[in-house]
Amino acid sequence: MTALSPDEIERYARHIVLREVGGPGQVRLKAARVLVIGAGGLGAPLIQYLAAAGIGTIGLVDDDTVSLSNLQRQVIHGTPDLGRPKVESAAEAIARLNPNVRVETHALRLNPENAEGLIAGYDLVADGSDNFATRYAVSDACYRAGRPLVTAALGQFDGSLTTIRAHETGADGRPNPTYRCLFPSPPPAGSVPTCAEAGVLGALAGLMGSLMALEVIRAVAGFGEPLVGRLLMVDARSLRFETLSYAWDPGNPLSGTDR
Repeated sequence: MTALSPDEIERYARHIVLREVGGPGQVRLKAARVLVIGAGGLGAPLIQYLAAAGIGTIGLVDDDTVSLSNLQRQVIHGTPDLGRPKVESAAEAIARLNPNVRVETHALRLNPENAEGLIAGYDLVADGSDNFATRYAVSDACYRAGRPLVTAALGQFDGSLTTIRAHETGADGRPNPTYRCLFPSPPPAGSVPTCAEAGVLGALAGLMGSLMALEVIRAVAGFGEPLVGRLLMVDARSLRFETLSYAWDPGNPLSGTDR
């Protein structure tokens, strides 16, 4: 692994003095390659905190451009960025924040055909996409490529977060659950309103994206208990946090007994 430069030692000093991170953990962050799906509401704070933390390489996947209605929550972009590709705007924001971070932009929409090849080039994936088709394509590809996945979702006043390590087994010797063990199939088309239709609380996106960054940093630096088999649910109305446990389903189509 590449050693930290004097500039990096000063930049990450508040991490390095943490016993759980230290110099070795910061070096692991520097060596990591993390792919972020979506540079929107969840991706904006996620990308900023990953860059500030010193993740060595951040891949950005988004095929959208910045619009005025994005700016209520997508804080990595600004008014001068209107009309620009989100990956381009986000990459410039990362460069301003931490020039030590390498950025790889992918101005495309992930689908079952291209997901696995792209994901295989990274150590870990953080999915902040806003549609079920992408979430299933990403989670299936992470399983096949053997990559950990941190995935979150937003509602109007609620959010959820979990970590999927379906390519590994748990302490009990059983396979870890897949995304399809938690959500076997997407809801019927049109049954869940889009963000544009239903709205979303801007600061909630900031909270959930920051929690995603924390989960990624913990996984890379190697401390804490990941949210494997646990779904963290946040209610912004009451500011209540609850955790739901879930397990491997032998009937799931990826790692089930009948596949």
